[in-house]
Amino acid sequence: MYAIIEVGGKQHKVKQNDVLFTNKLDAQSGEIIDLKVLAVSNGRKLEVGLPYVASAKVSAEVVKNGKAKKITVFTYKPKKNQSRKLGHRQLYSMIKIKSINS
Repeated sequence: MYAIIEVGGKQHKVKQNDVLFTNKLDAQSGEIIDLKVLAVSNGRKLEVGLPYVASAKVSAEVVKNGKAKKITVFTYKPKKNQSRKLGHRQLYSMIKIKSINS
């Protein structure tokens, strides 16, 4: 059984016990959250929503919130002696899919 869910404006195909890194959610670690389901399949039947499947429910546990590794953004303009160096760390939430109900 799998489901296609929407989290943080992105779509993910998940199964039970999958671990997923998403954009930062407004939930503390240890909380159980319900996710929007776009489609759900039990192996024989695929149910697609318009845009969401009302009868399906995917619950997930927020394992932790954190920051990703730092990326360096370096921009420059050649022959102009102009450059800029920036760093960025993206916030994320790590979630574990607990159950998929159709």
